[in-house]
Amino acid sequence: MTRRLLVGVLAASLCSCGFAFAQAPSYPSKPIRMIVGYAPGGGSDIMGRLIAPKITEALGQQIIVENRPGAAQNVAAEYVAKSPSDGYTLFMSSAALGVNISLYPKLNYHPVKDFAPIAVFANSPNLLLVNPKFPAKNITEFLAYAKKNPLNFSSSGSGSTQHLSGELLKLMTKTDMTHVPYKGTSPSLTGLASGEVEFSFSNIPAAQPLMASGRIRAIAITSSKRSALLPDLPTMIEGGLPGFVTQTWYGILAPAQTPAPVINALNKAIVNAVKQEDFRARLAQLGADPIAEPPEYFRRMLQDEIERWEKVVKASKAKPE
Repeated sequence: MTRRLLVGVLAASLCSCGFAFAQAPSYPSKPIRMIVGYAPGGGSDIMGRLIAPKITEALGQQIIVENRPGAAQNVAAEYVAKSPSDGYTLFMSSAALGVNISLYPKLNYHPVKDFAPIAVFANSPNLLLVNPKFPAKNITEFLAYAKKNPLNFSSSGSGSTQHLSGELLKLMTKTDMTHVPYKGTSPSLTGLASGEVEFSFSNIPAAQPLMASGRIRAIAITSSKRSALLPDLPTMIEGGLPGFVTQTWYGILAPAQTPAPVINALNKAIVNAVKQEDFRARLAQLGADPIAEPPEYFRRMLQDEIERWEKVVKASKAKPE
């Protein structure tokens, strides 16, 4: 009787567990937070708020965008890396994730080991921007002026592609340029517009409003060819800097060990969004190119970015500020 009773109890327990598993709510069962590492108004913030409604629409749960600026998105990255691996805290990242491991002596997270890439959905070149009162009207005049005058340049923070674009320019031209980091792209461009610095690099989405109002002026683009959005704007290569190509990318990651079904559900939602004509049209308006690839593509791309920017950081001897 004792053995029969024990078998019965175990069987009932297994049935109960199976029933509970079957009845467990599928992902997602509550709102999802998307952490942005920069202040509102920057490229990452703009892209995060662009993709969030599309993910909400696909998954049926609200994506809440939360800004946690600081240390070139290191504050946000560390926060997400240490969050539960349940798919309810995501990291809206940009290219600084591939830079910071080389730039900062010590990080409290690892860009590859501590994250599960979900999808990179867009990339965008940077613009070389100046204050409207700056004497140079084009990239050739800018380079000539820089050879004779020390210049200050702003960025969204140490480690951003905006910062490293400036360091690369300094390295290639052998000129006197000083980096002035700000807490986000929007403050960086405001500093440029007010004359606190002479020039800046920025992604197109963040720069467009101030360009439209005439508060800042673009004189070159960092892509390998001219942009269809700004066809009259020459490339840095055309200005006499062979190989000067930099861009920022926008992607979403989760903490490491997040279950594969969760990663796949999020990737499917993002890829489907990127394939929609209205979303692609909006990216085109922002001067960004769409990307619709599986998580493994993002993982390989991130590793390549780390290796690429490590060379620039070492050669320029760039330091976080």
